[in-house]
Amino acid sequence: MRWAKTLTEEWFMIKAIINASLRDRFMVLVATFIIGVVGIFSYKNVPLDAIPDLSDVQVIIFTKYPGQSPQVVEDQVTYPLTTSMLAVPDTKVVRGYSFFGLSFVYIIFEDGTDMYWARSRVLESINYVSGRLPQGVTPTLGPDATGVGWVYEYALVDRSGKHDLAELRSLQDWYLRYPLQTVDGVSEVASVGGFVKQYQVEVDPNALLRYNIPLGKVTMAIKMSNKDVGGRLVEMAETEYMVRGLGYIQSIDDLNSIPVSVDDNGTPIRLRDVANVQIGPELRRGLVDLNGEGEVAGGVVIMRFGENALATIQAVRAKLEELKAGLPEGVEIVPVYDRGDLIERAVDSLNTSLAQELVIVSIVVILFLLHARSAFVVIITLPLGVLMAFIVMRVQGLNANIMSLGGIAITIGTMVDGAIVMVENAHSRLAMARDAKGSDLTIEERWKTIGESCQEVGPALFFSLLVITVSFLPIFTMQAQEGRLFSPLAFTATYAMAASAILAITLVPVMMGYFLRGKIIAEHKNPLNRALHALHRPALKTAMRWRVVTVVCAIALLGATYYPYSKLGSEFMPPLDEGDILYMPTTFPGISITKAKELLQQTDKILATFPEVHHVFGKVGRAETATDSAPLAMIETTVRLKPKEEWPDPGKTTKELMSEMDAAIQFPGLANAWTMPIKTRIDMLSTGIKTPIGIKVSGPDLNVLQEVSQDIEQAMKTLPETTSAFGDRAVGGYYLDFDINRESAARYGLTVGAVQDVIQSAIGGMNITETVEGLERYPVNLRYPRELRDDLETLKRVIIPTPTGAQIPLALVAEINYTRGPPVIKSEDARPNAWIYVDISTSDIGGFVTKAKEVVNQQVDIPAGYTLTWSGQFEYMERAAKRLSIVAPATLFIIFLLLYFNFRNVIEPVVVMISIPFGLIGGIWLIYFNDYNVSVAVAVGFIALAGMAAEIGVLVLSFIDTEIAERRSESARRLTLEEIRDSVLNATSKRVRPVAMTAISTMAGLIPIMLSSGTGSDVTHRIAAPMLGGMLTVMILNLLVLPVIYSFVLQFQEKRRVVADSSEVQAADGPAGSVS
Repeated sequence: MRWAKTLTEEWFMIKAIINASLRDRFMVLVATFIIGVVGIFSYKNVPLDAIPDLSDVQVIIFTKYPGQSPQVVEDQVTYPLTTSMLAVPDTKVVRGYSFFGLSFVYIIFEDGTDMYWARSRVLESINYVSGRLPQGVTPTLGPDATGVGWVYEYALVDRSGKHDLAELRSLQDWYLRYPLQTVDGVSEVASVGGFVKQYQVEVDPNALLRYNIPLGKVTMAIKMSNKDVGGRLVEMAETEYMVRGLGYIQSIDDLNSIPVSVDDNGTPIRLRDVANVQIGPELRRGLVDLNGEGEVAGGVVIMRFGENALATIQAVRAKLEELKAGLPEGVEIVPVYDRGDLIERAVDSLNTSLAQELVIVSIVVILFLLHARSAFVVIITLPLGVLMAFIVMRVQGLNANIMSLGGIAITIGTMVDGAIVMVENAHSRLAMARDAKGSDLTIEERWKTIGESCQEVGPALFFSLLVITVSFLPIFTMQAQEGRLFSPLAFTATYAMAASAILAITLVPVMMGYFLRGKIIAEHKNPLNRALHALHRPALKTAMRWRVVTVVCAIALLGATYYPYSKLGSEFMPPLDEGDILYMPTTFPGISITKAKELLQQTDKILATFPEVHHVFGKVGRAETATDSAPLAMIETTVRLKPKEEWPDPGKTTKELMSEMDAAIQFPGLANAWTMPIKTRIDMLSTGIKTPIGIKVSGPDLNVLQEVSQDIEQAMKTLPETTSAFGDRAVGGYYLDFDINRESAARYGLTVGAVQDVIQSAIGGMNITETVEGLERYPVNLRYPRELRDDLETLKRVIIPTPTGAQIPLALVAEINYTRGPPVIKSEDARPNAWIYVDISTSDIGGFVTKAKEVVNQQVDIPAGYTLTWSGQFEYMERAAKRLSIVAPATLFIIFLLLYFNFRNVIEPVVVMISIPFGLIGGIWLIYFNDYNVSVAVAVGFIALAGMAAEIGVLVLSFIDTEIAERRSESARRLTLEEIRDSVLNATSKRVRPVAMTAISTMAGLIPIMLSSGTGSDVTHRIAAPMLGGMLTVMILNLLVLPVIYSFVLQFQEKRRVVADSSEVQAADGPAGSVS
């Protein structure tokens, strides 16, 4: 009873709003004008991006431990950090990577965690753990950026041949990088490629032996000869002078002249006497190549979390234009990746679709009404509803992107439903009023008739639009990547539908009063409506005659839909064609940077020969940023494609082009992987896996992990859909171990640390200081000459000073061996991992994983204590499927509750809910014909369809209820079966126009989306397809089958009503059939 009372109050409230709008017409028009102006401002200033930021909230801890092997980095840095970070609240996973000289710890937080709160909590934990780290090792936080932060990349190219790679890198480091970091929205500018200039001091151990100078003394002499000091102030002649002692190293000559000792005669021994000083490149872990033509230097612009991507990119472009003027002659900045192009293409494509939808829906309305002013009333609600959605987006801080604009696009056709029914009903009421009076209505009579017309259908209409609005709400319950992807769509669809519901009971009644005048063409005189009636009435008449057969046929049709459904594959998300390709092959670990460079140039040169390619920018290893943890064994090549119209075959898909490229690059030991730049960065952040499918094996022993990963790799290669499979070589790196004999070292008075100092500095080389040359800084490196450390025999003869002053060869205190060990150590939640990357030719990920699991179970033996998990897109897909299994029933339940509030009984909501399976028929068949897989995008389409199907059902039942109520009020006896059939037939056929208009306008709005081929259409096609196909069958079956089903219900109700009327309470209730 409370629900019924609340509902009645709400109905009165809606009627009161309609009355208030008609009474204060001027205020409604003023409010509309203000909304229009604010909406246009919001539309012009809304932040733009290609897709929503799908990346998790991440904090990166980046630690340098120069010269140390991955195992040392893991034991001394990464493991203490990861174990400490496990205790940070709201963490989802802690992922560690230990590379040569570098440690990365990625802390992934739960959805909704504030980025800066997360960073502060991680900093607290770093302070706690810093005492457990080696001396001089300082962990730092990575930039406040996300996985999609790489928005712009550029290369520095010398066309004149006058500038070497070191000069290009210096220009990037000291001229371009810092000005670019001043741009609003930029978190970091990372340098990549080229050579960092280094002063190299190559010490001759024989000279040191001759002069009896230990290596540590040379190190100290260089450090003490490279600093400026201050001597406070001196006052002379009433003037204050600041005292400086100038002593920065500025050149090779400055280094050569440094005294390191004196001989017995007091003659100074300078650095030039014991060492050769030269300028060379610093050890590097990354390089870049452009078009296979040779190395270049470059930069990566990383956008701050939550910033406006397009505005940031535009500001970066403008800043680079300014900086170009200061570059040396012949040096050019070449943009190699610019996400702004993708954003502009995506937004233009959606804007075009929106404009096309507005035009098509307007044409549909005009054709059905054949009254320009009436059509204007309906059409004006579209731009206003869209602008109202943009106002809320602006307030909420929601970007305009493929998904948020897609939410508006899929509801365009449905937004006019309220206005269509209002106008159509007003047409009928005005015609009836005119016929009853026998002459034209006065202005007052017309306004009164329009008010009554609006109150008649307004409340039910508001509820039916509310059903559609609420049907999007379950999408908000989606989690992680799919939640972040589709929540903008649900937000904007909800805002657009809510705006149309508000306009339907405020602006539309006012606009009808002003515009519904003049000659209004009767429905039966409209050729389109006549054709519609000619088709519908005989069909419904036949269906009503053969009611059982009709219902059986509908059930059979629904059953037949199982066939296409059983043939559908499954995937997490359709691939978004970004207009660029990311080629990410993996080679075997231990590859030298020289060989990696050769391989990169070969692959780049092949890719650049394709006529569809604009340019190719290849990267080996990592850029100088905490957001890039790529090893030397990983190549990342960004292939920038020309616009489709410039391709030799514009009909070729990007997937087909990838297949051709894959066939062209088949090198032994190279496992190809083809993907898209944004998608890959998001996936690698979220799961660490760059391919559609990944398999993670975790356990304590790296040797066992390698064996298992190789077994799984071989098993995956037996499946025909596998294009490449590559398992981590957990112990595939090459090591040169110096095994120090403690007894032998002690015999000479040497500690293990003293021997290791020589290994670390003389053999490995150490940066001991850095020069200050204006704004530029360059390292000074100390080590033995190359010829004394390039083979095993010379390494054995490396000299070690003893406490007695004698110097002995290293072979006396240490054994040197070649061994294998980890090239990189990966861990999740402090447990070592080995990963297997699987790239597949099919888009049916679910089907492939089902087969793959069987193969792994049959062919691979997983030892006790080791676990195997399936990751990559499959991980998302499973999570999304589990969530949707809850979301789908919840959606139906919410719709049922709203229908119950509207009808105030259980029977009619159940009948309306029957219309929802009708949508499955067309939706599934259209997906099948288009060869789409079931994905989250398709599921979202079906969720949206559920509300729209229910709306059509509500309209049909409302019209039938009105007709039945009139028949009952005219008769004191029960209605016969013939009368029920006739009532249902008349009600449905008389009001076929509004039902057909609402359905056809919705479908017409979806057609431009289905026909679009622009950026983002891959995703929007999958959302629109189930809605378009489903709406077609919903319209047909709701106009033919639903009335038949409802006639059975009415027949049953009529029998019960007659029994009730003949009882004792008949006198109290009044005559039978008095229900109005």
